[in-house]
Amino acid sequence: MTTEAYIYDAIRTPRGKGKPGGSLYEVKPIDLITNLLESMKERNELDTSKVEDLIVATGEPVNEQGMNIAKTALVYSSWDDITTGAQLHRYCAGGLDAMNMAAMKVRSGFEDLVAAGGVESMSRLGMGASGAAAGDPWVALKSYGISQGVGADLLATLNDITREDVDRYAVMSHQRAAEAQKNGYFDKSLIPVTDFNGLTILDRDETIRPDTSMDGLSKLKPSFAMFGNFGHVDLLKFKYPQVERVEHIHTPGNSSGVVDGASLVLVGTEAIGKDLGLKPRARIVSCALTGTEPTIMLDGPVPATQKALKKAGMTLNDIDLFELNEAFASVVVNFQRKTGVPDEKINVNGGAIAMGHPIGATGAMLVSTLLDELERRDLNTGLITLCAGGGIGIATIIERV
Repeated sequence: MTTEAYIYDAIRTPRGKGKPGGSLYEVKPIDLITNLLESMKERNELDTSKVEDLIVATGEPVNEQGMNIAKTALVYSSWDDITTGAQLHRYCAGGLDAMNMAAMKVRSGFEDLVAAGGVESMSRLGMGASGAAAGDPWVALKSYGISQGVGADLLATLNDITREDVDRYAVMSHQRAAEAQKNGYFDKSLIPVTDFNGLTILDRDETIRPDTSMDGLSKLKPSFAMFGNFGHVDLLKFKYPQVERVEHIHTPGNSSGVVDGASLVLVGTEAIGKDLGLKPRARIVSCALTGTEPTIMLDGPVPATQKALKKAGMTLNDIDLFELNEAFASVVVNFQRKTGVPDEKINVNGGAIAMGHPIGATGAMLVSTLLDELERRDLNTGLITLCAGGGIGIATIIERV
């Protein structure tokens, strides 16, 4: 008999602009994740001695986010000492993979209740703070490693995705996010960030621009054309000799924003939920990870989705809503063209182009966004998927209880 893994809660902070001057710039990452630990305990009247592990993903596991921030946050919080902690790095897929690992622990029967999520302070650490083996010139040469932004432009070039296509999608992301924020669609799972006096620092996503327009976006210059000066375009031609010219179409306006934030999901068995008086919100149906061509590196959501559906014995038509991380607009446009998923089913409340992408935290943030919207619309089944560095794709199917 299979032990099912249920989601009992899914919460997140608002996303703050990930630069000096952003609302969360003076908030340490440990306070972002601890803020959620305390909120999850309080809102569920949770006996934390029953939570066996905490898995926290981050894209920069150094300095303030280093040396197992998960366990450090637990010690720093009011949670019981019995809960252990682990840090996870799977690039942009980390937050969702943390939840998936929690589900695997529960389904295996080895653990009954696990918390998982992610945290990222991009304003305080910046991108690339932890360095990378892939940044070694010899490694990059041997593996045809290029900038992820150039990979997004290459994905668009190979699939005839135009600047107009990606700008049009970006406008829709901002419009949808602005409408969702105005109507309170995020409120159920959004936990304001407060200081030690309990005063609110940030209670809403900070980077949504309701006035975004095609005309305004058309004036922005491509962000990744300069990488041609560093040999990235020449290098990719060894892998794709048929590409005479890469069309650089991604700008700050149609790429994911740099932000700070954290997320947390509580996953457990049916029995532990009954013992603690918790009501399950959803069942984790299937999880999938897959590798794809690493030079483009951004096509992973397509095969990961197909793998998750196959594991679940489902088809695309069985999914009511999709959440696909908007790392770059071409990722979503490419996914829709290859799967046929329509606009009205995907990222219906906007995404990372409007609200930002706090690398390690995003995957678990999408869980709360999707679950809230399934409940609001009284729909049943949703799928979360992300691309990640090196050609990683991840997908998870959840079903409301």
